[in-house]
Amino acid sequence: MKTEYEIVQPDEGSSFRIIHNVVLPELFRWQYHYHPEYEIVSVFGGSGRRHVGTHVSQYDDGDLVFIGPNLPHSGFGQEAIGPHEEIVVQLKENFWGEQFLEMPEMTPIRQLFARSKQGVCFHGETKIKIQKRLKKLLTLSPFERLIELIQILHLLAHTQDYSLLNMEGLKLEINSKDEARLNRILKYVEENFQKPVDIQEVASVAHLAVPSFCHYFKKMMNLTFTDFMNQYRVNQACRLLATDKSITDVSFECGFGNIAYFNRVFKAHKNQSPSVYRKTLTN
Repeated sequence: MKTEYEIVQPDEGSSFRIIHNVVLPELFRWQYHYHPEYEIVSVFGGSGRRHVGTHVSQYDDGDLVFIGPNLPHSGFGQEAIGPHEEIVVQLKENFWGEQFLEMPEMTPIRQLFARSKQGVCFHGETKIKIQKRLKKLLTLSPFERLIELIQILHLLAHTQDYSLLNMEGLKLEINSKDEARLNRILKYVEENFQKPVDIQEVASVAHLAVPSFCHYFKKMMNLTFTDFMNQYRVNQACRLLATDKSITDVSFECGFGNIAYFNRVFKAHKNQSPSVYRKTLTN
C-alpha cells in the first residue's frame, strides 16, 4: 500500500494545527499517510473504518484516537455512512518548548505520548468529555486554545478508558543522514515556495545530481518533487484562504504561476475549488 508523507504546519499564530471537517465521505481523500506530528482524531457520531498502523477495525457512534509520530494511518471517514464530521489536532512533541516533556509535572503526558506510538483509542465517558472540549477549541483564542489543549492531554493521560490499537508501534524510520538531507530540502521549500523553484538548485541543496535527486525524493516521500511542491503550496493556500486576501493574491503568494493552474491543482488536492473551500470555512 502506498504511504504518503503529509506536510503539517501550525495554524497562524499557534504552535499546533486544528482541522474541522464536515464532508460527505465520498468527496474526501482518505489516503494512508504519515507525519512526524502527534495527532488527535475525533469523529462525531456515525460509523466507519479506522486503520492505524497494522490495526484495522470498524467504529460505531464516533471515534477518538491519539496517533503517535510517523505511525501510518488513513482518514477515518473511509467507509463512513452519511455526512462525516471530525476534528483533528496535530502537534509536535515540543509544541510548548524543547523541555516540555522533561518537566516533572508532565510525566503522565510523557507516558501518554509514549503509548500513542501504538495508537490509542479512547471510549466511554472520556470520549464524550474530550469530544466536547475539542468542539470548544474551535471557539477559543490562540492562547486559550493552548491552555485547553494541555487540559485535554491531561485528561487523556489520566484516564483508564482506552485500548492500544497495535501491540508494537509501526513507525516509518529514516536514518540520520536521510533525515538531515530531507530537512535541508524541506527548509529550502519553506523558504522558496512563493517563487518558481529551480530543480537544479533543490538538487544541489541535497548534494545530488538532478536525476539522482528525483529518484531519491520519490523513494523517500512516495511522490514526485513537483507533487510535493503542489501539496505544500495548497496547504499554504488553505491558511491564506482563511484571511480576507483575494483568491488571486493567495494564488500568487503561494507560488502558482497563474490562477487557472492554481484552481486546477487545488481542486485535485481538496476535491473542491478555492472559492468553495473558503465558503466552507465561513460556514
